Amino acid sequence: MYQKTQLAWAIWGILAWLSTFVVMGAVLLGHNLGVLAFGIILVLVAFFFYGLTIEVDPQGKQLRWWFGPGIAKKTLRFGDIDEVKAVTNSFRHGIGMRISHDGWVYSVSGFKAIEVSMLDGTKYRLGTADQQGLLEALKEKVKEDSKVAEIKEEKSAL
Repeated sequence: MYQKTQLAWAIWGILAWLSTFVVMGAVLLGHNLGVLAFGIILVLVAFFFYGLTIEVDPQGKQLRWWFGPGIAKKTLRFGDIDEVKAVTNSFRHGIGMRISHDGWVYSVSGFKAIEVSMLDGTKYRLGTADQQGLLEALKEKVKEDSKVAEIKEEKSAL
């Protein structure tokens, strides 16, 4: 089983910069409900998006990923995956979870990613610090499961 968590250094940097405004607001305005609420929101974002965990489960024949303690969890079956390849994200792909011209992007830091193309045409870009390790963990499993699926389809067609 492959499982890695990439810490969200980019998100933490942005939150640290924003927290300076909370401190400045607290100094200038004193105990203000708006400043306190904004500070609490920053802490919650830091907790929920501290990292991106990607898991390849060969026994369950699944690829899973989620942010922080389990936010925006997504699971794909190996049999539904058409292709996996290493890609490099650009600034326009951004960080977090979003839709782009290349499909869904899940990223917390850096530019290295794995693109997972589904049989239905959907694409996912998963940001990772261990691009080669994740690619190796996925390639063999996806190939094995795709061959089994092809054989089953041929048998059902007969």
